[in-house]
Amino acid sequence: MMIVIIGNFQEALIQNNPIISLIFKIIICGTMKFIKLLLVFIICFPIFAFSQAQEEANFPDDYFGVYKGTLNISSARGPSTYPMEFHLLPTDTIGNYHYTLIYGEGDMRQERKYTLLATDADKGEYVVDENNGIVLDDKVVGNRMYSLFEVQGTILTTFITFEKDHMVFEIVATQKENSKTTIAENEDKTEVISYPISTIQRAVLIKQ
Repeated sequence: MMIVIIGNFQEALIQNNPIISLIFKIIICGTMKFIKLLLVFIICFPIFAFSQAQEEANFPDDYFGVYKGTLNISSARGPSTYPMEFHLLPTDTIGNYHYTLIYGEGDMRQERKYTLLATDADKGEYVVDENNGIVLDDKVVGNRMYSLFEVQGTILTTFITFEKDHMVFEIVATQKENSKTTIAENEDKTEVISYPISTIQRAVLIKQ
């Protein structure tokens, strides 16, 4: 509306005055730049606000709950699916949390009751105690947990990502014996070991 009014005023009063015409063009350009900046702000502000909300989330307190869904597995045997639950709940002890994985249902239900322990929460350092002598290190950055471990020749990497109303559980596995070694053709003869991925597990679990 502002541009239309200025344009009409310019045409009626200063059609033959190049100096005043130039001034109005500058005003119009300034208005357009303001509109562009306003549009950028409108588009970017929700993203910035969401990012700030994510950064302000407190692990693990803001993610306590029971999550349910379906685990999808892709391997050399072919695809398969299983009902899955993940429970992350507080205990009476500060820094200790119930960490439970449940696979299957009915007679096939397997419940694994672990404990999540904060070893240095400020640094995002935790461990998952399986309560059978096995303890796995976990690194927490923001809303995500990372873990890397080896079991009987199988290397597994676990990623757990928490969102407001759901979580994503992922495991990538490879057989250590299938590793491939290549050497760079340079002075250092750098040796690189690659591990072909054999199994991928992924579940999107909804917070109940």
